[in-house]
Amino acid sequence: MTRHAAPILALVATVMASVSTAGAPGETPRPPAKASGGAAADAVRRVAVIGHRGARAARPENTLAAFAYALKAGVDAIELDLAVTRDDHLVVSHDPLVNGDLCLEPDGRRLTDRAPIRSLTLDEVRRFDCGTLRNPRFPDQIPVPGQRIPTFEEVLALLREPAGRAGPAVRLLVEMKTVPGRPDLGPPPDRLAGLVVAAVRASGLADRLTIQSFDHRVLTAVRALDPSIALSALVAENRPADPVGVAKAAGAGVLAPHHEWIGADDVRALHEAGVKVLVWTANGAAAWDRLLDLGVDGIITDDPAGLIAHLRGKGLR
Repeated sequence: MTRHAAPILALVATVMASVSTAGAPGETPRPPAKASGGAAADAVRRVAVIGHRGARAARPENTLAAFAYALKAGVDAIELDLAVTRDDHLVVSHDPLVNGDLCLEPDGRRLTDRAPIRSLTLDEVRRFDCGTLRNPRFPDQIPVPGQRIPTFEEVLALLREPAGRAGPAVRLLVEMKTVPGRPDLGPPPDRLAGLVVAAVRASGLADRLTIQSFDHRVLTAVRALDPSIALSALVAENRPADPVGVAKAAGAGVLAPHHEWIGADDVRALHEAGVKVLVWTANGAAAWDRLLDLGVDGIITDDPAGLIAHLRGKGLR
């Protein structure tokens, strides 16, 4: 645990108190219903609910507040993204540059320079306030002023101390970001894999993590370092000619396709090949119902509390 992680439990307790009565916008999350076993238990756990960047429809994305909210809502897994600082610390950010639409300078000014995270030290990255601005795409998102870009270690610590959350251990779906052709924005795949594998081993949570990436070279590098770590091959908006072949070539037991192109035949073929299907990023009842009908294994969503309520309404939670 870094020196920045020391106040985590106090912070989480505060955040948990603030979300204990909050759910998806306009509703209250409740703990998942307990199944008695057998077929009923299988139905309850049939589809994993995965909070995208924590729960960005409700809290600032990729912050400890968003992750704490997702845990309270009852997710099965949390999805996040990793970037690397100049001094080789893993931090949680979807963007390789500090996002001026989401973060403010320490004095509250809007950012005038979108600095690459790779060009900043950890201390410099930690200066930004990434909880005050509301993401304009999510009007019901509740700001949490003062949230910093967290370290990977802080999130791992949060999963070790889930603030009293009962039920199965929550998994972590970790996206490793690369920008091919831009070495100034991150380390090469082998170096990135080494940093992540070392952090995962040190966390004691290796059996609860899945590493994913659009850059399948990273997955190959992770597998070479530690074949016991679960891998997920992310696939972009366009359907590949052979989804099963993509997963197999990456050595991944999971394929993560965009939710709009995946079809029943794809899901069937992947399952027959022993590959699970975790789709991204589906929001709203219509999209969720289509994916439930397809039989996907998990849904990555910006509104995990809403999806949990939707599943509960169908007797699937």
